[in-house]
Amino acid sequence: MEDRAIVDLYWQRSDRAISETEAKYGRYCRTVAFNLLNSIEDSEECVNDTWLRAWNLMPDKRPALLSAFLGGITRNLAISMYRRRTSKKRGGGETALALEELSGCIPSDADPQREYESREFARALGRFVSGLPEAERRVFVSRYWYLASLEDISRCAGFSLSKTKSMLLRIRGRLREYLREEGLC
Repeated sequence: MEDRAIVDLYWQRSDRAISETEAKYGRYCRTVAFNLLNSIEDSEECVNDTWLRAWNLMPDKRPALLSAFLGGITRNLAISMYRRRTSKKRGGGETALALEELSGCIPSDADPQREYESREFARALGRFVSGLPEAERRVFVSRYWYLASLEDISRCAGFSLSKTKSMLLRIRGRLREYLREEGLC
């Protein structure tokens, strides 16, 4: 079913909207959640919460791109769940590792102009990422938006693990330099 038809079902408040969304985007949303949580049960819970959140948001918003709308909801719910889980216990994983890798590029939390800088950082990051070649953009977004493991990224991109690691290292270096030029780092 086309995205527009699925959104129309939400607007009509038809129960079929959930089953059609599940059929088309269930696997995608589970992958987004699993990459963050590394737990099938928690991923399933996030996806179910995504359908509820989409149901509640849809009458007010008509998303331009349903996959991005659902992926964003899933990602935000998974990050919240991850934070709740890790506040109770310390654990490793791809999320902490990926965020640590980017820590040298992100503005400091101690700055009183943090909110302004965060918005400027987001705009600059968007410009930087959109200027990357397609392969690099996919690798970067897979790692730092979807928080996919290096092994998964390598397999999907058809690169060796060492090539993927070095590509990300070079991209982070260029990002750091770009943010310096923009006055954000």
